[in-house]
Amino acid sequence: MKLIRRQHYLSKLTEVEGTPDIKVITGVRRCGKSKLLDSFADDIRERGSGANIIQVNFNLAESEPLMEWHALYDHVESQYIKGAVNYIFIDEVQMCEGFERAVNSLHATERYDIYLTGSNAFLMSSDLATLFTGRTFEIPVYPFSLSEFMQYYGLTDAESAFKRYVLEGGMPGSYVYRTDETRYSYVADVFDTLIVRDIRQKHDIRNVDMLDRVADFLMDNTSNVTSPKRVADALTSCGLKANDKTVGAYLSYLCDAFAFYKMRRYDTRGKRYLSSGNKYYLVDHSFRYAKLGMRNMDYGRVYENMVAIELMRQGYEIYAGMLYKKEIDFVAMRHSEKIYIQVSDNITDSSTFERECAPLLAVRDAYPKFILANTHHDTYTYEGIEVHDLATWLAACA
Repeated sequence: MKLIRRQHYLSKLTEVEGTPDIKVITGVRRCGKSKLLDSFADDIRERGSGANIIQVNFNLAESEPLMEWHALYDHVESQYIKGAVNYIFIDEVQMCEGFERAVNSLHATERYDIYLTGSNAFLMSSDLATLFTGRTFEIPVYPFSLSEFMQYYGLTDAESAFKRYVLEGGMPGSYVYRTDETRYSYVADVFDTLIVRDIRQKHDIRNVDMLDRVADFLMDNTSNVTSPKRVADALTSCGLKANDKTVGAYLSYLCDAFAFYKMRRYDTRGKRYLSSGNKYYLVDHSFRYAKLGMRNMDYGRVYENMVAIELMRQGYEIYAGMLYKKEIDFVAMRHSEKIYIQVSDNITDSSTFERECAPLLAVRDAYPKFILANTHHDTYTYEGIEVHDLATWLAACA
């Protein structure tokens, strides 16, 4: 498989290199975490600084004797070189029984710079503080962005690349397949045998069919306001016995496994979060095609999903804005920066354009306001709102 240099993430790793934190690379299965770790190790070696890199990849048979924490600890200690900068790189760390005890013990020696990847369900953000007694620094990794997709295929025209990316998605393992059918078969298999299997094992779920149905509902209702009750009611109407509590737990499990991301709603006027429903975005839009097919395609929702993931990839916290009962697709915040964004498929019709502008024009502060749509034109400004071509905007996100 062809590899690309994911500079966005490598820069983040370099920024925290040498800090006493335990660096944990998180993200959905098969999004490229292991290859990123290998690439970072190669960068360190190429500096020629004499660093000692101790690598353990639990996907390899040679690491099987280390699948117990005492053995892992002893192996790393035996590889330690006094006077060198000693790095520990462990891939799929959860495959070692009691891995957290080995990592915590090694970290306590203050002699190692530690980097980990692991299964999404067994090394999720909410568990990091509990698992590791030392401070952790999380580097979230997402599937390929449009710019990475273009880099992989050597594409230079954003518009034609965007059309392909909309259908093929960002799961890099699917790119070796030559047809849509085989690509989607691979992506569906990733979801079913890796993501759902991990959740089932972690939480001892017996009703796998209901978990599948909840996931399908979220995929089919991307960007819609959703609640456990709404999902439970929909499943019950289809003849599947469901209740709010179970559905709510399954929603949390799917988000913890990085299959979906929950976005809260925010009252931009009252400066408060709304308790009535959230939105859920799929980690990569190709999962929707792979699991549900191309039926009832709503490209507006797919585009909104793509923008949500790109904003998170760029480090923004995102919310759905509500103002005088009008909805703003995204309120994106990063440090002191704030952006209001509307996403649309087509704004050539004047009534559609006015509808998309109305919520943004109602916001009275001076923060930037964007509309992202398939304009096929250069960026222009309308009443202080920047109107961007969606493909161009996504391609420019490094």
